[in-house]
Amino acid sequence: MKLPRRNFLHLAASAAALPAVSRFAWAQTYPTRPVRIIVPFAPGGATDVIARLMGQWLSERLGQHFVTENRPGAGSNVGTEVVVNAPPDGYTLLLVGASSAINMTLYEKLNFNFLRDITPVAGIISIPFIMAVNPSVPAKTVLELIDYAKANPGKVNIGSGGNGTAGHLSGELFKMMARVNMVHVPYRGEAPALTDLLGGQVQVMFGTVPASIEYIRAGKLRALAVTSARRSEMLPDLSTVGEFVPGYETSAWAGVGAPKNTPAQIIDKLNEAINAGLPDPKLKARFADLGGTVLMGSPADFGKFIAEEAEKWAKVIRAANIKPN
Repeated sequence: MKLPRRNFLHLAASAAALPAVSRFAWAQTYPTRPVRIIVPFAPGGATDVIARLMGQWLSERLGQHFVTENRPGAGSNVGTEVVVNAPPDGYTLLLVGASSAINMTLYEKLNFNFLRDITPVAGIISIPFIMAVNPSVPAKTVLELIDYAKANPGKVNIGSGGNGTAGHLSGELFKMMARVNMVHVPYRGEAPALTDLLGGQVQVMFGTVPASIEYIRAGKLRALAVTSARRSEMLPDLSTVGEFVPGYETSAWAGVGAPKNTPAQIIDKLNEAINAGLPDPKLKARFADLGGTVLMGSPADFGKFIAEEAEKWAKVIRAANIKPN
């Protein structure tokens, strides 16, 4: 049967529109089955806790299980690659963190381009580091530490959880901006670094709040400052490093990403659900226990934040010639 040209064109246009319509309808009903949140670190750390808290909220909010799956390795690159290679259907998400921005420059050869291959969904939390010293160090303020380091060049050791970690780079940025010569001592994780800080083998450390707060409260470590732009609600009497070194600011942070080409409707639905949870009193209280503040905003806001972090850390990595462990 030969169709009139007008009818043929109408049917052809309708057929072409079908995939877009069905894709939109599919995104509208999302999620219809469990969703994986890939955490690119081992269980038990702050990143893992954040993922599980948000996963529980999303499960309640969206009516499907959001299951945390730990895929550690290569400073978060293994887990990231799992998500990069996953179908862009919203059922495999990535718990994005500071390492995501750092690794773009730290590793010379990656099988993915983070900014191109991961779509930002939403920020969750920003957690400052605490600049702490062993009590044997005479400095009681950041300025006193700077003076002490300048009087003892190359004799003050900074411990960290490993080369290229956010804690390490926080120390390198401090050295650059304060113009002091201190020696970086990397460990295989934050816990052994803290052990040697307590024992005096290293004198300074930029540690996470959950790991170091109890030692500070017990008087086993002396806190000098937090690394965030504003003072911490958990430690309001503690100054910021930026009060003594203008412009200094660093943090650990976390958010959610998805494979590129994930439908915008799914990205927006997840963003809305995550932002709805951040002011929730129970969730907010749990995040406050980690010493953090929530990162609310659009997918574009989170993407801009990641790009700015990547640019900042690229300068530090290149200037200090930092290589991965």
